[in-house]
Amino acid sequence: MPQHFDAIVIGTGQGGSPLAVRLAEKGRSTAVIERDKFGGTCVNVGCTPTKAYVASARTAHVARRAADYGVKLAGDVSVDLAQVKARKDKIIGQSRNGVEKWLRGTENLTVFNGHARFTGARTLSVTEPESGKVLAELQADDIFINTGTRAVIPKLEGIERIRYHTNSSLLELTELPAHLVIVGGSYIALEFAQVFRRFGSKVTVIVRGERVLAREDEDFALNVQKVLAREGIAFRFGAEPSRVEPLQESGAGVRVFFGNDAAPLEASHLLFATGRRPNTDDLGLDAAGVDLDRHGTIPVDAQLRTNVPGVWAIGDVNGRGAFTHTSYDDFQIVSANLFDGGKRSVDERIMAYAVFVDPPLARVGLSENDVRKSGRDALIATMPMTRVGRAREKGETDGFMKVLVDPQSKQILGATVYGVDGDEAIHTFVDIMTARAPYTTLQYAMHIHPTISELIPTLLDGLAPMK
Repeated sequence: MPQHFDAIVIGTGQGGSPLAVRLAEKGRSTAVIERDKFGGTCVNVGCTPTKAYVASARTAHVARRAADYGVKLAGDVSVDLAQVKARKDKIIGQSRNGVEKWLRGTENLTVFNGHARFTGARTLSVTEPESGKVLAELQADDIFINTGTRAVIPKLEGIERIRYHTNSSLLELTELPAHLVIVGGSYIALEFAQVFRRFGSKVTVIVRGERVLAREDEDFALNVQKVLAREGIAFRFGAEPSRVEPLQESGAGVRVFFGNDAAPLEASHLLFATGRRPNTDDLGLDAAGVDLDRHGTIPVDAQLRTNVPGVWAIGDVNGRGAFTHTSYDDFQIVSANLFDGGKRSVDERIMAYAVFVDPPLARVGLSENDVRKSGRDALIATMPMTRVGRAREKGETDGFMKVLVDPQSKQILGATVYGVDGDEAIHTFVDIMTARAPYTTLQYAMHIHPTISELIPTLLDGLAPMK
């Protein structure tokens, strides 16, 4: 007979772990199931390791520019990837172990290591991922799915004959690639491109469209592209791989061919950054009657409930956001509604995110392109980072800011900051927009000098009707 719990959480990512603890602390007997490493994508192969690499890459970049600041260094600046990886692994280990210790140390919470699979609307089996041996049969009144996503690998002729990388495996390298070719032109692709170029690798980015960051306004995308090209990153636009072959019998090295007459590319390493897919295909969701869309995503309502009563989906699997902060916000929404008498809705969430290239690109709400497509009236203002004293003092003046405002309500529709510390400065807009306060609240605020954020009220002074 299955072991009964009040609640079961599948996955220990940024939404699942705090939810499991909150459920247990509220007196509900809770089980949490983890198939692989504790902490989910962010801790193990996402935010934590990649931002550790971004920090190492920036250190190398600043060291190479030391003379610009009047600082003299003896000898060339080089990067030891094995040491970079060791630093990253230490940071990951601390976070991962912290999550596991937290879960195992919580009263009323039972941890299962294994693969969860629905056997009914309220029942699950837990098996060993390798052998399939059944470790436990569980039953619960409420079940929360937090299984994350994984990298998509395109179906290319010859792919089974080559060695290729995803965001996960690239982080395991201990020697720098001589030439890293990256397929994809969005966030993951560009972050890795700049990191490994600053580490010392030759880098080429293959982009299917005519520019990078297709979801962003063209002016921001072209600015990012210009900065990356200036650092020595090569781009091939309007290109899509058609087949691949190894350069050596061992499978090492790769030659990438294209469907048109473009010359093939040869690389020592190939990274696919071509999107992610939900980890839902092996959960037995059909046995539970849980619906999936054509992308493998679990549709949810505004309170993150699936079509099956008592089953929720939080985090990347629900298609309502693909970031650590949206996953954590999912937890907060579910928790508030279950325990705090809340009526929180994911539909009210204002989307915000950053692309962690250097300088970072951060956005909240609507882009200019979004507003123009909607046909609504708006006020708009832009300001180059060259006007920001702190940026000049740091010698980092690439980029600009942009804000859009509704002229009737005076509420901010969206803002983007591409520039030094833009990933921090954007929160000035996030907070005002979340409070549904008029832009004048921010415009009349007194900010500290010298900071990046102090120029945001000045940016708002320049609002004019969008033409």
